[in-house]
Amino acid sequence: MRVGLLESRAARLPGYWAAYLKELGATPVTPAVSDAQALELGRESLPGEPATVQLTLGRILGLTRVDTVLVPQWAAVSGDAWSEALPELLSRRISGLPTLLGVPDQPDALENTAAEVGLRVTQNAGMVRRALEKVRPLGQDARAAPPVLSRGSRVTVAVIGPRALLGEHLLTHPLRAALDELGLYGVFSTDLSVPEVLRRAERMPGDAAPGDRELFGAASLLGGKSAVRGFVLAVPARDGAAQAAAARLAAAQHKPTLTLHLDGQSEFPDLAAFRDRVTLGRFAPDPIEEGGA
Repeated sequence: MRVGLLESRAARLPGYWAAYLKELGATPVTPAVSDAQALELGRESLPGEPATVQLTLGRILGLTRVDTVLVPQWAAVSGDAWSEALPELLSRRISGLPTLLGVPDQPDALENTAAEVGLRVTQNAGMVRRALEKVRPLGQDARAAPPVLSRGSRVTVAVIGPRALLGEHLLTHPLRAALDELGLYGVFSTDLSVPEVLRRAERMPGDAAPGDRELFGAASLLGGKSAVRGFVLAVPARDGAAQAAAARLAAAQHKPTLTLHLDGQSEFPDLAAFRDRVTLGRFAPDPIEEGGA
């Protein structure tokens, strides 16, 4: 069986599903298009949706002759329908897609889903058990070294956002370049250890959404570092749920905060003013908002 694999650079458990499929004797198939081409394909089909959704759809459209596609499920913020039910929503919006199976990108309940996928692929319970045992070490969060919090003479800012966004080089490279040009050093929340981030979020209410916990935990972890002078909250343009989560997070900060709506743009007009605020140490209480759509 040919199984489409969408493991992106944002994956929390990179390599798990590819290794598992190979152990099952299936043929993992990756998109035959570049990320830039995938984004363009997605934009043509779903022009009004966030770039993260467009990129995922474009990668699916870039798969050739597959029976099933494994679609990573990202940690959803409150009200985030796309992250909660991406395979179902894509299948409703776009006709003719192959079977889409949502698979977790965190250790919790990973093996239960993997077992279901394995039985669908092989119909052989013994092979599934053996494959699960071999790939089990890949189903745990890797130990992550603490990120470097300062670099040269640059001013450090924390860049907080969904992993589905910050983990994609295509979507964040322009922002990284803009930060560098302005003399800012960005520490991205995706560079942090996820278990440590979640531990910092334990004081949130028990019913808080997983994505909100990741954002809050990352902001709490980095906000307490003296080297971090401010926050850049990065969210996908046209993603109302992510933007609402960023607004809640910004309201709780005591350092300068800038919210950016990323859509592949290369210009960030408000970033220079934000640089001046963190460089001069003027800790204004109200966040600057940039639409950037």
